[in-house]
Amino acid sequence: MSLSPSRTAPARGPDGPAPGGGFRFAVVGNPGNRRTTMFTDAVRAAGHPAPRVLAWRDVLRGRYAFAPGEFVRIDSPGEDAEVDRLLRDTDDPTRVEGTALWHRRFTAAVREVTGGAHRAGALTSADPEEIAVLFDKRRCHARLAAAGVPVPPALAGPVDGWGTLRERLGEARLSRVFVKPAHGSSAAGVVALSTAGPGRIKATTSVETAPDGRLYNSLRVRQYTSEAEVAALVDALAPDGIHVERWLPKASQGGRAADLRVVVIAGRATHALVRTSRHPMTNLHLGGARGDLVAAREAIGAAGGSFTDVLDTAERAAACFPGTVCVGVDILPSTGWRRFTVGEVNAFGDLLPRLTGLPGSGAEGLDTYAAQVAAAPAAARRAEREEHHHDTSA
Repeated sequence: MSLSPSRTAPARGPDGPAPGGGFRFAVVGNPGNRRTTMFTDAVRAAGHPAPRVLAWRDVLRGRYAFAPGEFVRIDSPGEDAEVDRLLRDTDDPTRVEGTALWHRRFTAAVREVTGGAHRAGALTSADPEEIAVLFDKRRCHARLAAAGVPVPPALAGPVDGWGTLRERLGEARLSRVFVKPAHGSSAAGVVALSTAGPGRIKATTSVETAPDGRLYNSLRVRQYTSEAEVAALVDALAPDGIHVERWLPKASQGGRAADLRVVVIAGRATHALVRTSRHPMTNLHLGGARGDLVAAREAIGAAGGSFTDVLDTAERAAACFPGTVCVGVDILPSTGWRRFTVGEVNAFGDLLPRLTGLPGSGAEGLDTYAAQVAAAPAAARRAEREEHHHDTSA
């Protein structure tokens, strides 16, 4: 996150942007999308002018421009059929395949947008190279592991299909794993796989396999129990790249598997949510439900731990991506709520309506978007100091 040397800074008062002096936001997103709408509402509520919205469908065609001093939020390109078609050449947004092409085109677009913003003297909310890592589960896992952040053990090297996966699982003595599309999000294409000897296999996933072998995302979680079905599923996922990691037993709440989404803004854990499910995937759109954070904190304390450990783990994960203002970190609590592992770091993990900040976080009473708006001026000042230091030490 940096400003170009030729930037024009926003007008400022002694303690930050001058009132009405032009701390202005722009959003690269999908107009009318709930993410864009909620961020726009937060900007207005903070007393700033409404942000300019640059539509991804225009940006991907090269139609965009930025103004000096703007804070540019790079938002998710999801939930728009036309944008999805531009990114991965499919007319059906429920298709699973095509994520490798999506990753190449999306990360290239973020690099171009970020470069254009910086040349205009604008500041962006995310670093393009970090976005590229965040949307590659293999690279993200490796970066976290290298930094000492606790992550599930994972298979190293490429897996080109079911035959290779079955062989590698045997060598690693792994019987329960998550198979994840390397460039997927929102649990799309994720398979919770368990094996127990020859002929005993179960794959739990939201993927629906069509008669022609094509894969489609569904809101209904289902199970495949024949090796032929699982082999076809893995073989169809493998060409786009897959990440395979040990399926760690999770803590439970109310008889349901539980994990936590922690939002980290400008390096500080500000929001936390417990997610519970009857299935291995706790994503709310797949039938997961919000759990009880107070009960989770009590369970952690009863196990001899501290909720601070959860927040510290999330902040350590976010610190691996210092150029990205906001990330959502998925924390996997072990059985009994004793240990915590990072399952995912999400570039766009802030869509948590009505969730307000944790006590003592500095975001009390603010949702995730309002907290990011509040953090933006300080982020801009920090970037300017870093740029000044770079200029004077060069």
